[in-house]
Amino acid sequence: MIDRLQRQLGYEFRDVGLLTRALTHRSAGSANNERLEFLGDAILGFEAADYLYQHVGDASEGQLSRMRAHLVKRETLAEIARSLELGNILHLGQGELRSGGQNRDSILADSVEAIIAAVYLDGGIDPARELVRRLLGERLANPAKALQHKDSKTRLQEHLQGNGQALPVYQVLEVSGDQHRQKFVVECRVEGLDMAASGQGSSRRKAEQQAAAAFLRLLESAADQAQ
Repeated sequence: MIDRLQRQLGYEFRDVGLLTRALTHRSAGSANNERLEFLGDAILGFEAADYLYQHVGDASEGQLSRMRAHLVKRETLAEIARSLELGNILHLGQGELRSGGQNRDSILADSVEAIIAAVYLDGGIDPARELVRRLLGERLANPAKALQHKDSKTRLQEHLQGNGQALPVYQVLEVSGDQHRQKFVVECRVEGLDMAASGQGSSRRKAEQQAAAAFLRLLESAADQAQ
């Protein structure tokens, strides 16, 4: 399966041990991919930013930042990991396997970043950059698509700023469940507005997005009633 993955990546490792480490989660032992993930995240972010700077000349800094965030976000990397069927070859501890870790977005996304770093350490920056462009594929061809799908927190912030209002404040109200299946409940408030909305999700980020979406619905409802 390692050979098949190398063919999919378009890169053959001189030190296959680097690729094995990139596929090893911390739950499987101390020789894991956490440090590789750190390095790969930086390489991925730089390459995405460099490509956007070179190829999207009419975009503002804010637009470039949103495009980059869309390209390197967890969900995008998890999609790439699933296309490579990484879940089938990740090395996970028994606890992670039992809890479905091979299908978890965070673990899949981390493995993609770790693989990018492994290629860099094995062959240098040029193969790593080529790999990033290969993995992102069509997403790089149309980066402006990210601007058409702003997340709820971004839309709420832009709405409030456009009306001269304070920025939203998110507060965690509750965290429940075991470490692998946590549920976060987050409340969203805005100073000067007598309303609040809450959301929940498997991470704080997802709960904040849900809370922002709920707050936007409250604003829309209030605007309708005022008409």
